[in-house]
Amino acid sequence: MLELRPSCEHCDKDLPPDCAEAMMCTFECTFCQACVDNVLNNVCPNCGGGFVYRPIRPKQNWRNGNYLGEHPASDTRIFKPVSVAQHKQFCKKIQDIAPEHR
Repeated sequence: MLELRPSCEHCDKDLPPDCAEAMMCTFECTFCQACVDNVLNNVCPNCGGGFVYRPIRPKQNWRNGNYLGEHPASDTRIFKPVSVAQHKQFCKKIQDIAPEHR
């Protein structure tokens, strides 16, 4: 079950469960779309993978208890601002490689 983390790890912007601009890597590192596009260059600073839009969990119980009320989002904030200079060095090697080939 995805944690649905509540904020961007870099800028600490709120990313509620229904936020359409929340993005995550395969390890659920969570960032806002602006940081992914303008700071991270679609390279996760923690694993080097790419990002996809985070799915939105239904608010209502449409079927079998699979909804936000039964499986709430995490309220644990992870705030680890990225060193832009260090990230540029890190992603320079891999940013031109498509995420599916990294």
